[in-house]
Amino acid sequence: MSRDARWKSLLELLVERGRLDVEDAAGELGVSAATIRRDFDQLAEQQMLVRTRGGAVVHGVSYELPLRYKTARNASEKQRIATAVAELLTPGEAVGLTGGTTTTEVARALAVRPDLASGTPALTIVTNALNIANELAVRPQFKIVLTGGVARPQSYELIGPLADGVLGQITLDTAVLGVVGLDVTHGASAHDEAEAAINRLLCERAERVVVAADASKLGQRAFARICDVAQVDILVTDESADRATLEHFEEAGVRVLAV
Repeated sequence: MSRDARWKSLLELLVERGRLDVEDAAGELGVSAATIRRDFDQLAEQQMLVRTRGGAVVHGVSYELPLRYKTARNASEKQRIATAVAELLTPGEAVGLTGGTTTTEVARALAVRPDLASGTPALTIVTNALNIANELAVRPQFKIVLTGGVARPQSYELIGPLADGVLGQITLDTAVLGVVGLDVTHGASAHDEAEAAINRLLCERAERVVVAADASKLGQRAFARICDVAQVDILVTDESADRATLEHFEEAGVRVLAV
């Protein structure tokens, strides 16, 4: 197992459990305790975790695993969701894409859609996610508009008041949101308040708001609110989502697509 793969696995386990012992982690990953100690020390230097005697704990009370360390959790579900979201978009639209693993898959699905292989432009993509802009910028059929702002290392998203200048001067046909949580009562939410503020602006500038979220995000909430559920037009999720939960969203006026 490569170092990057170990680090991803260790951080995922740490997020799930809150604490890891060296010996337990070594057994689960099939490596030596010395290797795990070295990994813990190096991750602690990057402030990704806090070292303890014999192990490690998550860094801080509210922990968000950075995008670059996320494994392909629910990968097949996210890819199905992304394909369904991409199919909702019409050639020529102006589309806002927030950052996140699911919206990154949406960008990839758009890149291979045959009817979007050409156009002037085929789509206008407005995003604050550096990784999404990087993936799509090589596709000449897409017009890429990147907001200003300060890069947030955890999610590759640009945040802060510099983005307001761009978003205040545009209109969008569709905004596609990746969320940490979506709840009928509390709406859509994210870990970071500055990230949520940019996502909220994208919603306000759009005629239609689509939330792309796998079943694990439904009924959940995070620290920073993006928008009320009343502002969400379509929820695209996976077929493992609880039927009663989906019915609550439908009763709130959200069109639900479970794929």
